[in-house]
Amino acid sequence: MQLFFFITTLAFLALVPAVEGLAKQFPSLAAASAAAAKDPHQSAEPVPASLPAEAVADVALAPALHPPNHEITAATNVSTASSNETAGPLVTIPLDKQYVPVVRNNKIVSYKTAYFGRVFLGSPQQQNFTVVFDTGSGHLFLPSSRCVAETCLKHNRYNRSASTSAMDLNHEGQEVAPNSRIRDQVNIAYGTGEVTGEFVRETICLQDHSDQIDSIASSPKCVRLRVITATQLTKEPFNTFKFDGVLGLGLDSLAVDPEFSFFGQFAKMNKFAEDSFGYFLSRTDAIASEISFGGHDSRRMSSNLQWVPVHKPELGFWQMKVKSVSVAGESIALCTDGDCVAIADTGTSLIGAPRPATQRLHWLLARKVPDDPAEIDCRTFPGPDLIFELEGGINITVGPEDYSRATAMRVLQTKTNSTQVICRASLLPVDGDEVLGPKAWILGEPVLRKYYTAYDWKRQQVGFALAKQPEIEAEPHQVHSVYDPPPPELPTPTQVVV
Repeated sequence: MQLFFFITTLAFLALVPAVEGLAKQFPSLAAASAAAAKDPHQSAEPVPASLPAEAVADVALAPALHPPNHEITAATNVSTASSNETAGPLVTIPLDKQYVPVVRNNKIVSYKTAYFGRVFLGSPQQQNFTVVFDTGSGHLFLPSSRCVAETCLKHNRYNRSASTSAMDLNHEGQEVAPNSRIRDQVNIAYGTGEVTGEFVRETICLQDHSDQIDSIASSPKCVRLRVITATQLTKEPFNTFKFDGVLGLGLDSLAVDPEFSFFGQFAKMNKFAEDSFGYFLSRTDAIASEISFGGHDSRRMSSNLQWVPVHKPELGFWQMKVKSVSVAGESIALCTDGDCVAIADTGTSLIGAPRPATQRLHWLLARKVPDDPAEIDCRTFPGPDLIFELEGGINITVGPEDYSRATAMRVLQTKTNSTQVICRASLLPVDGDEVLGPKAWILGEPVLRKYYTAYDWKRQQVGFALAKQPEIEAEPHQVHSVYDPPPPELPTPTQVVV
C-alpha cells in the first residue's frame, strides 16, 4: 500500500522575491496597504500606483535614529572566552549567490536573491549538490534521477543506483526493496512551490570524501540522514533558481522524524565539539557569505555574541520572544503587550511583519527625497531605524540600508504639476496560523546581513553579534560564484501619475 502525506514549512519564505512591483491604481498609500493586507495574492509589499498630495505630505523626511539602550555595539576586542563560544568551527562552507530579476511593465524593479553551498552524498564516488541552508525548515530534499521533468533536468539529480551507501525507506524509516514500483511519498509545500518525493537513508558530508571512502563512517564531517529525493518539482520557483535543493536546519521537532534532522543527527552522534552553527552574509559580492558548522567564526564578528533563548522550541523554529517593535520612537501597537515572536530564518530574503502591522509600518518607514533626483539608491538615503527588543533586553536595529527597496517611487501630481520622490521599505506580510500565531515576525536577510547569527543547538538559543565585513584585499581567496549580478548603475525611480 502506498502512503502519501504532506509537510508545510516556513521555508516558503526562502523563495519569496524582494518585490518592488507596483500594485495598480490604489487611491492612497493607506488604501494600498489595507488592500494588500486583505488580499493574500497581492504583491508581497503594498505599493501604490497613485498617491495624493496629502499622502505625500505626510511622509516624513526622516533622519536616522538610534536606540539608547541595550544595543549590540562593536567591540575593540571580540572575546571568545564564554562557555557559549568556541575556538572556531569545524568546517566553513562558502555560499554562492544568485540574483533573479523581478520585472514589472518591462522594467526590472528588483532582484530575488538566494544563497547556497555544496554538500556531498553517497559512496564510493560522492555526488555533489548545492543547497539553501534553511533554518526555517527541517528536511533535506534533492532532485531524483527518477524525475525527468524539465524542472529537474536543470539541476544536479541524485542517482540512488550509483551509491552503495543508500537505503530505500518507507515513511516509517523501514527498509524497502530498491526496485519497489510502489513507494511511500511525501509532499512538501514551500508556498511558492511544492516538492513531491520518496525516502532514502544516505551518507551526507560537508566536504567531498570521494578519496576517503574508508574513513567516511568515522569522519566528523559526515552523518547518516534520511533524505527526500524529489520525483516532482513545480516550475515555480525551481525553474528559476540554480540551487539543487534545500537543507533544513530547524530544530528536531520541525522534522517529521528526528532522523531527517541534519544538525540533530550530527549532535546525536557527537560529531562536533560544539553543537552550534554560525551564519554570515557578506555585503559585497567580492567576498563569499558563509555558514560554519561545529561552532561560530569570530573572524566575522565585531562584537561579542548576545544570546536570546528559543521560545517554544517544541515548535522547531529558532523563535524568540519580542518585547517591543518600534520606529522613530513609536511602538508598533500589535506588540505593546510583549507577546510578539520573531523567527531567525536564513531562508527568507525580507523582514516579515504580521499583516495587521504592515500598513502602519510602511508609513513609518517611508520618507520623501528632496530635489527630484533622476537616479537614487534608497538604501543609501537616511531613514528611521526599525528596532526589535528581544527577550533579555537585546535590541536588534535595522537601518534603511537594509530594509529599503533600492528603487524609489516618483509620484507626479497632475493637478498641481508637482513631483515627489519617495523611498519605501521592503516588507513581507506574514499571515498568522495555528502554529506561528498572529504576531510572528521573520528576521530574514536584512537582519542577518547586519548581524552575525549563531545557533546553539544544545542550549537552544540564538546569538547576535554585529557582523564584521572583511576588507577585500585582506581576505584569502575563496572560491564562490555570483550568478547574474545587477548592473552597477543607480536605479531610476518608478514613475506613477496621479
